[in-house]
Amino acid sequence: MTERPVASASRTAVFYVAIFSLLWAMLPTLLFPNPPLDVVEGFAWGRDLALGYTKHPPLQAWLLEASFHVTGGHAFGAYWLSQICFVLAYVFIWSLGRDVGLSRPQSLLALVATSCSFYFTLPAPEFNPNILQIPVWAGMLLFFHRALRRGALTDWLILGLLAAAGLYAKYFAALLIGSIGLYALVFADARRCLKTPGPYVAMATGAILFIPHVYWLLETDWLTFTYAADRSMPAETWLDHLLYPANFLAGQIGSLAPVLLVLAAGLGLSGLRALLRARPNLVAAPGTQPDLRFMLWFTLAPLAVVLLVSGVTGREFKQMWGASMFTLIGIVLVQLVANRTAVWSLRRALGAAVAIQLLFLGVVTAQALVEPMFKSKPTRIHFPGDALARVVTDAWRQATDLPLAYVAGDMWPAAHATLFSPDRPSLFTDHTAAVAPWIDPQDVQTRGVLVLWTGDSEVPTGTLAEIYPNRIRDGFADIPYAAPAEWPPLRVNWIIVPPGQMPEL
Repeated sequence: MTERPVASASRTAVFYVAIFSLLWAMLPTLLFPNPPLDVVEGFAWGRDLALGYTKHPPLQAWLLEASFHVTGGHAFGAYWLSQICFVLAYVFIWSLGRDVGLSRPQSLLALVATSCSFYFTLPAPEFNPNILQIPVWAGMLLFFHRALRRGALTDWLILGLLAAAGLYAKYFAALLIGSIGLYALVFADARRCLKTPGPYVAMATGAILFIPHVYWLLETDWLTFTYAADRSMPAETWLDHLLYPANFLAGQIGSLAPVLLVLAAGLGLSGLRALLRARPNLVAAPGTQPDLRFMLWFTLAPLAVVLLVSGVTGREFKQMWGASMFTLIGIVLVQLVANRTAVWSLRRALGAAVAIQLLFLGVVTAQALVEPMFKSKPTRIHFPGDALARVVTDAWRQATDLPLAYVAGDMWPAAHATLFSPDRPSLFTDHTAAVAPWIDPQDVQTRGVLVLWTGDSEVPTGTLAEIYPNRIRDGFADIPYAAPAEWPPLRVNWIIVPPGQMPEL
């Protein structure tokens, strides 16, 4: 590769990350009338700080609640949280690339290629546990690599802290923790660390920090696990044992296609031909170079486990669960190709990365401004959440002359009331204490609850119908969507349950 001066590559990395992180944060801030699904749900949970929530551990909800206060009561903080996660991941990726011997231009190439992965682009506005895991995985791998190389207790301590953070984000982080443990057992040079106090400091740190959440799980009868089990779908036929892992693998390959495009652009036709003709550098070949072996292990081992578990159990893994699994892909590919050829053009690769980023940013812009003009079904980001919250809060206050303390019913409208109402009520999920153990039913009885659902039905449906049999709505409103579209207005219905009148659950 024809390398520019060292300082130029470093400055380019800073400018590239700063410019596109700002664009990815600013566009949804300015163009999205309403936050995406996972963001609204996370805000609703974070309203009541707890050690865990129905679907996930609490870190996403905690951070969203913090952003709500930092931004003066707005929801756009979620978009900036995503970019903070990505910036941290880029810092870790750059640092690890330098630690494994990549030059600064090569580290820049690895960084910009990784940034074009699907998971770093279009899903970015939907800050959720999958995005939150990306910097955690990158950081854990950086400090585990440093701990093996230097043996410093500080590195092991940080590894333990990040492992706990990963579990507080999503239990999927256990996959990386297990892969780290297995790596330390399988390879002789890594096994030497087991004779030092470092790994045990890391394990003790992570375990101590995670104990409060384990206590919460015990107190709530393992709520997040039982919730997931109730909603998981077993394989219907033997073919699902093959199709589910194949579908997951195909999705991950597709998500990495832009990364390959950036590298292909950097190689060009002459570079690609040289790559095909060249023999690999055996001194640096996979399996003989510890750093490359490290990278390959933590890129392929978690994927292999997911495919194996999906194939054996017949359970389907969601594509987005792979978001954090390929944070090293840019470093791995640059290492592999560098072992075969030095024919590179960093300028072409950077140009391709910029073009891909602009393309994805254009898609996000079109989702906000153009999609409503031709899509027949309303989109989440155009849901009139703010207007809904004002309408139902006014209805409650007029009927009771009290601030709105609790909302229940359909999650989507109720969560918006929790987020946008000036009273910031708590979400009584499913109107059931079993799935909202942080809510005190006696306090709900004391302060009353507003029950919400959408649609044309004058009576609540599902679980709400069982709680309020034969109860007709107390009011409704038709609210236009926040989009230049010919969608019929949203109909929101409510039942006002004043203090002391909630049925026994």
